[in-house]
Amino acid sequence: MNVLAYDLGASSGRALLGRLTHSKIEVEEVHRFSNEPVKVGERLQWDILRLYHEIKQGLLKTKHLRAELQSLAIDSWAVDFGLIGQNGELLGNPYHYRDRHTHGVMESMFQSIPKEYIFQRTGIQFLPFNTIYQLAAMKQADSPLLKEASRFLMIPDLLRYFLTGEMLNEFTNATSTQLYNPVTGDWDRELIQRVGVSDSWFDRVADPGTEAGRIRSSVMTDLGVPSIPVLAVAEHDTASAVAAVPALDRSFAYLSCGTWSLMGTEVERPVINEETLRFNFTNEGGIGRSFRLLKNIMGLWIVQELKREWERAGVEYSFTEIVRLAEEAPAFAAFIDPDDELFLHAGDMRSRIRQYCRKTEQQLPDGPGELARCIFESLALKYRYILELTEKLSNQRFNGLHMVGGGINNALLCQWTADSVGKPVWAGPAEGSAIGNLAVQWIAQGVFSDIWEARQVIRSSFPMTTYEPSDREAWEDAYGRFRQIAGLAD
Repeated sequence: MNVLAYDLGASSGRALLGRLTHSKIEVEEVHRFSNEPVKVGERLQWDILRLYHEIKQGLLKTKHLRAELQSLAIDSWAVDFGLIGQNGELLGNPYHYRDRHTHGVMESMFQSIPKEYIFQRTGIQFLPFNTIYQLAAMKQADSPLLKEASRFLMIPDLLRYFLTGEMLNEFTNATSTQLYNPVTGDWDRELIQRVGVSDSWFDRVADPGTEAGRIRSSVMTDLGVPSIPVLAVAEHDTASAVAAVPALDRSFAYLSCGTWSLMGTEVERPVINEETLRFNFTNEGGIGRSFRLLKNIMGLWIVQELKREWERAGVEYSFTEIVRLAEEAPAFAAFIDPDDELFLHAGDMRSRIRQYCRKTEQQLPDGPGELARCIFESLALKYRYILELTEKLSNQRFNGLHMVGGGINNALLCQWTADSVGKPVWAGPAEGSAIGNLAVQWIAQGVFSDIWEARQVIRSSFPMTTYEPSDREAWEDAYGRFRQIAGLAD
């Protein structure tokens, strides 16, 4: 059973070929490519046609392996989208969620649509780049695209459309827009109309595992490939990553660690109340119409930006070197709140870290090791805070924390996370989103009966490293200081 998973992250993409042999999953990386946004004038945009080209390259390379595909599927980051015109063509390049066109839009919207009203209807956390505020920003700017649009497609929806010619909105990504009502189980058309755009753009929402079309004839001719089924899986990459968590206990906590860190747990129904609103938690769709009660954390983005900054200055450090330098730097010298808006946008991250430390009257980190240690320790401490809130809001107690995603290649961060939370951290698999993508395809084909059978096979197919907590007294003291510096509420 050969299936192909495209996993598109905020900085790179990959195509993984998955095979099932003797009840074990084998994966082979067929194609890997960069995903760099392009700035034109003041706008930061995704190079969506380049991404589509790379998807076709992945198909070509798979063909050369003589692997007969039963299906393929795409997952990616959330919130961003493309608009399709009356003639079926894409209207403009999709904006990058870190573009500044949404600056101040969320706050101005609250003047006409109360924050509590939006949360009660959607259960989604408030982030300035959410889809709802991107559309509102375009409305405020009187974008001509809104007059020409006939359909709304998120990034995986859009790339699927290029491949198949069929338009379909998928559940897990739709829930991230802050335009979907989890109680009614459909787009919140009243809210969409209050934003000022047409609810006719938003079509039916399909569950993960739905066949969304087949490779269109023009692509078959161009690449010399057959008519392969294209599935809508759990297309929000975090939903796919959570599908790949190798948990045996139905009550578990996860941390999907990469450019973003996303921490939470699975729940049967969305948790929409005053506390989840107060702590700005979110309820995003998962496999089997479950929900992921979780919190976005800025993640390794801050380190990635520092690395780019050093490269622009002509100094190159590998991530391995950055981790080594962090380990050698003094412990607990300074902390930041990774989720401070200061760190949201690209550029000049060193100055912003020092600005934060200056404002909070801390020692100013300087060299690469000090800066990286400040970030890694702060992330580990923020993970503890969010894990405690997750337990509180879900009425659960977790025996440990499952970590998946590329961030688990940073063993230092995994160990510090265990030290900080005071519980074991189980790390693996690294390619969580892609493996979850594969798993949902196999569920759709009847190979696995459900996600729990898939998780058992994932657990037996990929190594998992356990990190036990240590140095508790030092981390307990650091946590108290961190909460005070970051101003985190009980």
